[in-house]
Amino acid sequence: MAGEPIEKQLSDLVFHVAGRLRWGFNAAAAELDLPPMQAMALANLRSPAPMRDLAEWLHCDASNVTGIVDGLERRGLVTRQSSPSDRRVKHLVLTEEGERRRDLLHARSAQNARAVFGLPDADREQLRDLLARLLDTGADHGCH
Repeated sequence: MAGEPIEKQLSDLVFHVAGRLRWGFNAAAAELDLPPMQAMALANLRSPAPMRDLAEWLHCDASNVTGIVDGLERRGLVTRQSSPSDRRVKHLVLTEEGERRRDLLHARSAQNARAVFGLPDADREQLRDLLARLLDTGADHGCH
């Protein structure tokens, strides 16, 4: 790593940290008998929410969301309900079991994050502030 441009070093480190977070999330999902994309959907779902919102959160095409939601529905974690304002729009509503698994997923992900970011409080706060500054400055060049 030494001798490489600082941007390459930063990029490699961020990808490695993100990989550890992803691994922990996927392990938590597997413990809850959820494929990773269904777990991502469940973790991001605040019910009731239109399916198009879920597509946006997951950064995928709406047609892909249908398959993900079908899987969640088969597992008894969500139901589809017509929107009161537009019956053509389907809202996703978490079931009691869906809420329970989402909460477990969040708790296990938080536990993993504590392990990944096992730094002194001041260092974690500084890292948080630096990462927030990157996002606030528009350094992502329009990528989301």
